[in-house]
Amino acid sequence: MPRATPFHPRTKDLCTSLAYKEWAGCHAVRRYDMYQDREYYALRNQATLMDATPLYKYDIQGSNAADLLSRVTVREFGTHSVGRVSYVCWCDDHGKVLDDGTVTRLDDRWFRLTSSEPALRWLRFNSRGLDVAVSDVSRRIAALALQGPLARAILRPIVGAELDDLRFFRAMPVQYDVGGTGAQGVVTRTGYTGDLGYELWMRNEDALDVYDAVVESGRPFGLLPMGLDALDVARVEAGFVLAGVDYTPANQAFIERQKSSPYELGFDWMVRLDRGPFIGQAALRREVEAGPARRFVGVEVDWDEFEALHERFGLIPHIETATSREGVPLYEKGRQIGYATSRTWSPLLKKYLALGTVEAAYAGEGTHLQIEVTCEYERHHVGAAVRPTPFFDPERKKA
Repeated sequence: MPRATPFHPRTKDLCTSLAYKEWAGCHAVRRYDMYQDREYYALRNQATLMDATPLYKYDIQGSNAADLLSRVTVREFGTHSVGRVSYVCWCDDHGKVLDDGTVTRLDDRWFRLTSSEPALRWLRFNSRGLDVAVSDVSRRIAALALQGPLARAILRPIVGAELDDLRFFRAMPVQYDVGGTGAQGVVTRTGYTGDLGYELWMRNEDALDVYDAVVESGRPFGLLPMGLDALDVARVEAGFVLAGVDYTPANQAFIERQKSSPYELGFDWMVRLDRGPFIGQAALRREVEAGPARRFVGVEVDWDEFEALHERFGLIPHIETATSREGVPLYEKGRQIGYATSRTWSPLLKKYLALGTVEAAYAGEGTHLQIEVTCEYERHHVGAAVRPTPFFDPERKKA
C-alpha cells in the first residue's frame, strides 16, 4: 500500500482529479486537474511546485565518502568542491547502467545521492574496507521541486538574497523563513524540467511549514501545484532519460539487449576512464575502442505526414496530451534500426517529439527515419528525423 508523503495533507485537497500513481512506494499526484495543461503552461510561463519526496535519498558520510562514490559511479568525486551537485550514472561490472541520479557534496565528509531505484544494498556492499557510513534518508527528508521562470522571485523571500548567487547545479544550506520555526535545509539549483528551477530539501517535520511559505510567496506570481504528467512532457522537451522507460536498469533486464551502456544513453560526457578503478571501467574501455552499437537520440515526427495519414481515414489527427511511454519501432528505408520510448506533443514548440535509441550509424543530426503509427488499428510508417536534444533549452535555465 503506497504511503503518504509529508506534503499529502496539502496536496490531497488540491488534487481534484483524484489521479494518483505509485512512485517509489508513495502516493504521487499525476495531475491536479482533469488535464495537465494548466500545470504545464504554468511551468513554462510562471512557476510550479511539485512534491519530489519519493526520490530515494542516501547520505554517505566518512573520510572515504568520496572514494566510495568514485568507486561505484562513472565520475570521480575527490576533487568535487563542497556545494557542487553532479548528475551521474552507475554501472555493473559489464559497463551496463543500473541507475542515474544526482550527488551533492554537503561538506568534506558528507555527500547525498538521489536515485530512482533503491541503492542502499549496492552502496553498502561496495563500501567494505572504507571508512564510510551509508544511511537511507529517503523517508526522513522531504523534497519540493520549484520550477519555472519565476521560481527565483518566489523563493528569494523564503531563503534570502543569497539565492541570487546560487549557480546552476550548486547547493547551499538555508534557513527557511517560515514563521520563526527554525526550519533548516538545503536548496539545490537543479530540476527535471529543463527550466529555471530549484529543489528544496528539508526534514519531514518542517515540510508543511515550508510548503505553506512557498505557496504564499508564489500566490502573486501565479504559482500552481504540478503533478507527474506535466513533468513527463517537460522532461521530454528537455531530452531527459527516465529509468524504466527510456532504458532498463541492468539488474532488471531479462535479456542482454535490454541493457544499455552510458555511451548508448548519451552519458559520454560524464564518464571518466583515465582515473582510478571503478565498477564497469574495463568494459567501458573496451566499448570505447569498438564504438557503441547504439545511440540515444531526439526524434521529431513529420507532422504533415502524420496529418496526411489520418486524413486518409477521414480522421482528425489526435495525440494524447500526456506523454506516451509505449515503445514503437523506428525504421530507415523499411528496416527497423531502433525504437522510440517516450513520445509527446510539445505545447510550447508545437512539435510531436520523441526520445529513442537507434543503431549508431543512424544517430547523426538530420537523419531521416520513419516511426510506426497505428491508425484505425492498422500499423503505418510516417517520416521522422533525428534532432539534437534538448529540444527546449532556455537561457534562464542556467542564468
